[in-house]
Amino acid sequence: MLSLRFPISFDNALITPFKPRPSRFQTPTDQSLPRLSSSLSLPRATTAGVVLKEGDRVLSNNRFAPRGDFPPDGEPLPAGLRRELMPRHVAVIMDGNVRWERRRGLPAGSGHEAGARSLRELVELCWKWGIRVLTVFAFSYDNWVRPQVEVDFLMNLFEKMTSSEMDSFARDGIRISVIGDVSKLPNSLQKLISDAEDRTKGNFRLHIVVAVSYSGKYDIVQACKSISQKVKDGLIQVDDINESLIEQELETNCTEFPYPDLLIRTSGELRVSNFLLWQLAYTEFFFVSALWPDFGKAEFVEALISFQQRQRRYGGRDL
Repeated sequence: MLSLRFPISFDNALITPFKPRPSRFQTPTDQSLPRLSSSLSLPRATTAGVVLKEGDRVLSNNRFAPRGDFPPDGEPLPAGLRRELMPRHVAVIMDGNVRWERRRGLPAGSGHEAGARSLRELVELCWKWGIRVLTVFAFSYDNWVRPQVEVDFLMNLFEKMTSSEMDSFARDGIRISVIGDVSKLPNSLQKLISDAEDRTKGNFRLHIVVAVSYSGKYDIVQACKSISQKVKDGLIQVDDINESLIEQELETNCTEFPYPDLLIRTSGELRVSNFLLWQLAYTEFFFVSALWPDFGKAEFVEALISFQQRQRRYGGRDL
């Protein structure tokens, strides 16, 4: 749940001259993403910190999970992080691209392109550190009311990113899934999504779930409609309906770990904005004032350390 013990500093929100953060990643108009399997030099993890355990097990995704189930070939974590306490599923609301470009007087679209670089960096960190699922809120169903020129730019950017990263995702064991009302997307993008999902469906190192034209409310509504139709067809009885059945009908049924352990939202906004409303029931929240293009390794480590300091009780209490 949301912890108020960690500071949300708004000092970092002050406008500073634009200094591009060094990055190995380029926008789709430049060179494609280097192989994720290339190495980064990271300090070794320490055992200092908090202990979050229940016997020999840790709580994750509303169920007990054995320790040490992360890829054995993952490289050392930054100091202060413990591999056995890493979240399996991280969800991110990537907010602040337009504000970022406007504060710097940059052309329209610059913020979204910079945000794409931040996403690439986050994908690589999740891949290296053994996080199993990364869900990103790329485009809300409610965003269709935005200016058409911005919508068209985002659809084009999403198509270029998906196309340019397809080979590296397939090579590095990354699976991609898209949730949301894809029927509203351009036909070319729909086909590209279908091809990407089919080509990477056998990968298991990291599962990227991209929410596009997604609504948490509608996700629940469509699940209810599907269950109602099964009742009408005589496939199930009303008394058979329970939480498990509903969860099977939600769009996040595409992943082995559908419930985020940690939700990160950038830009200082303190709301979930119609994102994964059912799935976030026991998720830990972390809000950061940095705009999404400024979110990088340091901010991600801060969020993970905060997560590892929480005690997840799922309605219970400490004994």
